[in-house]
Amino acid sequence: MTVSVLVVDDEPDIVELFKRRFRRELRNGEFSLQFAISGEDALNQLRTGLDPEVILILSDINMPGMTGIDLLKQVKRIWPQLPVAMITAYGDDKNRSSAFEIGAADFLTKPLDFDKLRTTISKMLASRRSQVHASKHPRGR
Repeated sequence: MTVSVLVVDDEPDIVELFKRRFRRELRNGEFSLQFAISGEDALNQLRTGLDPEVILILSDINMPGMTGIDLLKQVKRIWPQLPVAMITAYGDDKNRSSAFEIGAADFLTKPLDFDKLRTTISKMLASRRSQVHASKHPRGR
């Protein structure tokens, strides 16, 4: 079962950085990476449906147009169970507390600690697999 991680960031070099850092996981089919250049782009992709299914959104906070916090609000309103981890170069307490109040799953600061990010993604994958397993094998009939 392959799933997607949607990375939302307006920096053009982020695509190659993520592909390079997760080369082994991508090659092994553990998950795929999808990319959006803005909050609006991410919402459009989610509405039209991404294949494979998105299990985690990683969103920058400071982007032109819709901010990552605004995207988080929209995602939590429309898809409340979809985890969103916020990424920012500014780890200020205001953004951190706002993100967690709205429902962020994690708050990461740039430069990214890719080992920590790998752990976050692994937890989401394990959670998703256990949900799928539980739905295929319900207890008690």
